Amino acid sequence: MHFLIILLPVFGIFVTGFIAQKVLKFDIASLSKLSLYILSPFLAFKTFYTHQLTAAYAYYAFYVLALCVGLIILVYLWSKVCHYQNQDNCALILASCFMNNGNYGTPVILVFFGSAGFDVAVILMVLQQFIMSTLGTYYAAKGSSDVEGVSQRTILKKVLRMPIVYGALFGLIFQLLHIPLSKEIMLAVGMIGDSSIPVIMLILGMQLATLHIRQIEVAKISFALVVRLMVSPLWALLLVYFMPIDLMAKKILIVIAAMPTAANTTLISVQFNTKPQLVSSATFFSTVLSLITLPIVLMLVQPPVMNLLAI
Repeated sequence: MHFLIILLPVFGIFVTGFIAQKVLKFDIASLSKLSLYILSPFLAFKTFYTHQLTAAYAYYAFYVLALCVGLIILVYLWSKVCHYQNQDNCALILASCFMNNGNYGTPVILVFFGSAGFDVAVILMVLQQFIMSTLGTYYAAKGSSDVEGVSQRTILKKVLRMPIVYGALFGLIFQLLHIPLSKEIMLAVGMIGDSSIPVIMLILGMQLATLHIRQIEVAKISFALVVRLMVSPLWALLLVYFMPIDLMAKKILIVIAAMPTAANTTLISVQFNTKPQLVSSATFFSTVLSLITLPIVLMLVQPPVMNLLAI
């Protein structure tokens, strides 16, 4: 019951965006640009400025990167076998390799693992934000319908133009240099940044409102769902087995890996026109199916199964 209560607001925002788009016909691309270029950089700055770096970041950074890269390799190989075009491959990477461990994952971890687990979840959220800002943006730009045949250098330039990366870097620099900011400034930064989360979820609901049944690519979405909800936690299980961290942290890393597709992927796929219908569909269906898969994962990380990972 707690699990369903946590997710009720998430689906409520999706539905609100869906209805709003059906009735008012918003320009989704413009809203996406607003969130990506204005709101999200403030959220990135706040996240990296307010969460202190610790030694644990090294282990968790390795985990987040290894999890993402391993899944990217799997998607790339599958795309080769199926002879998918570059745009399909990049869209599948966005739909499969980045999990929603922010507005979805952190409250779930808080409920099931308490405040100590929540601290770990926040660190993972920060690291995932950086991976999304760099690798996620790179594949969105690479798979854009506007850059077919464009060089890697041009694609990297598009990534470097994204302000969310600089928001994260400036937040980190301000923290490391101990640059103080007044409560009033941080209040303004927080208000702008925090608003990006519901806006992103509204945009996902709006994008789903533009989707027609005939546009649903069942085979590709099914593969993305299998990777996101099944392969990802299994790959995480293998990774954490060799990591010198405590058992609770290992459990949290596995549960985080089982989260549905990040809503941010819809945002950047809309911005770069990287098959947003496929990415938004995978995000929505993975969120719905996680109501079934995530409780199973939460059950499996309890004893006696997880005793095998104790070191």
